[in-house]
Amino acid sequence: MSADWPRVPLGEVLQLQRRWVKVEATETYHEIGVRCFGNGIFHKPPISGLTLGGKRVLAIHPGDLVLNNVFAWEGAVAVAGPTEVGKIGSHRFVTATPVSGRCETSYLRWFFVTKSGLDVLRKASPGSAGRNRTLNLDQFFTSEILLPPLAEQRRIVERVEAIASRIAEAKRLRDEANAEGSRLLIQMAHRADLADSEKQANGWRLVTLGEALTLASDPVKVDSSASYPNLGIYSFANGLFHKPPISGLETSAATLYRVRAGQFIYSRLFAFEGSYGRVTPEFDGLFVSNEYPTFDCKQGTLRAEFLAAYFKAKHIWATVAVGSQGLGDRRQRVQPKQLLAHKIWLPPIAWQDRIADVWAKLDSAGALQSETATELDALLPSVLNRAFAGEL
Repeated sequence: MSADWPRVPLGEVLQLQRRWVKVEATETYHEIGVRCFGNGIFHKPPISGLTLGGKRVLAIHPGDLVLNNVFAWEGAVAVAGPTEVGKIGSHRFVTATPVSGRCETSYLRWFFVTKSGLDVLRKASPGSAGRNRTLNLDQFFTSEILLPPLAEQRRIVERVEAIASRIAEAKRLRDEANAEGSRLLIQMAHRADLADSEKQANGWRLVTLGEALTLASDPVKVDSSASYPNLGIYSFANGLFHKPPISGLETSAATLYRVRAGQFIYSRLFAFEGSYGRVTPEFDGLFVSNEYPTFDCKQGTLRAEFLAAYFKAKHIWATVAVGSQGLGDRRQRVQPKQLLAHKIWLPPIAWQDRIADVWAKLDSAGALQSETATELDALLPSVLNRAFAGEL
């Protein structure tokens, strides 16, 4: 049990490693990064020695405990594995290895994302948030932790990693189900399996969106004493999300625009990366700026669910954006006239109703998945805290 484990300074069980690499201009290098909250190592795109220039870099070896000294306080800790052979890290990375077999780096990696472990990292990273909270190595290595025998460390790691693996698999299956749902909606909205003549024979019509959509506008004059619930649109046609309310006192906008359930909406600035969606009931009555054109669907002709499914197809975003003005992708606003001029094969309303039914089922499943995701996100921290308290 944890009450029987000794308190040990990290400097007694870990030794700092500084394998500095001489950068050659003609060589290619592969840098690593470390995600926060114990979410592992990632690889950056290859970079030439010429581009690295005088940047100080060090070699990463499998088995290293690797910390990002700027974000260690947020749990940016990982263990290097076989895929990190030949990789480098900048001078902002700390690498350490066990002393005399007294600890397992994988044990420490998991420990440092527990509440107790994060407390150690935060106390050793004085200062305010962000880049001012750099890990102080002297404080880090003099920090004391409870350290069980090596056999117990391995048992804890084995138990925690088995549970973490099952949680990761559950999340993978959830993401896969979401992707399958998107593919189904795209297939139903586009029916790429049918020739144009077959679509026409089945009641589909080639129209401009202007024949089925009307630009909606519900302007509200901003009151400095009021607060306005706000929404945003995810990229890749992944729906809407709640943003912090807009303060009437702080915004520079003189007018905001109210949206209504059943409308179609997009972001002029981010249309090129799929910022399209439909207003569902939970967003009814919220507000947006004039950067978010909103449209009413002509009743009996067009359903927002069909159009949202149609705009899930990536190739459509570039087609609509042709002729956009601005400097660079992120300044190329798509104007409402471009959207309304876009030609589309519009299916009979009965087929759109079927798409709406699929959306309803996916929304229902998504609500359950959201609850499950919250539970899964809370499960691992709970498991870790119990394991490192000797209760698991």
